[in-house]
Amino acid sequence: MTAVGRVALEPAWVLHRRPYRDTSELVDLFTSRHGRVAAVARGSRSGRRRTSLEPFQPVHASWSGRGDLVTLTGVESRGPGLQAAGRRLMSMFYVNELLLRLVARQDPHPEIFTVYENTIRGLAGDRQEAPILRLFERDLLEALGYGLMLDSDVDGLAVETGARYLYRLEEGPRVASRDLSSPLQVSGATLLAIQSGHFDNPDCLREARILLTAALDHQLGGRPLKTRQVLNALRSRAT
Repeated sequence: MTAVGRVALEPAWVLHRRPYRDTSELVDLFTSRHGRVAAVARGSRSGRRRTSLEPFQPVHASWSGRGDLVTLTGVESRGPGLQAAGRRLMSMFYVNELLLRLVARQDPHPEIFTVYENTIRGLAGDRQEAPILRLFERDLLEALGYGLMLDSDVDGLAVETGARYLYRLEEGPRVASRDLSSPLQVSGATLLAIQSGHFDNPDCLREARILLTAALDHQLGGRPLKTRQVLNALRSRAT
């Protein structure tokens, strides 16, 4: 799908911005009905529009043009911006980077838009950070057609809480009878926790991060995420 003509007052968030020519910027928007949109914000580096184009500011965006790069014609606030610091802020940028890398331009995903809004609002709040990220990763993979098999194994049998599984990304979970050195070995409890979204067990949360990271890396083609490298460094310092 290609953005055409004129769009007015579309609910959106700014994912990324970078300088363009003398006074303008290239802005990546994530929108409710048009997916990810790349736009030129003319004169935005020297006018009042600059503040409204900060990431994590909910806006109504208007644009015109045809093709993969449109021209931003207006930006209006639709609520207060979200504030965070330290690792939580970096986690919010991590979510943005995943969308930039995995969601194609002008490919509408209203369900991801809703999940994104809930995720960054949760990260800007006081809820536990790690479960929020795991659920976003799960839902993003599902919405893009790469969802994990979580409640049954490759033989069609129901996943058992107390069992151990080898997870092959192209197939799904298989009861771990051999090859116990596999890096993608998870418990049935972990698979069911990812499915339900309830991470009461720290071991399940740790295994969920390993499995979901591997699934995302598979779709990213091995290209590293800059924000994940920073998060891993912050995590190492905290231990």
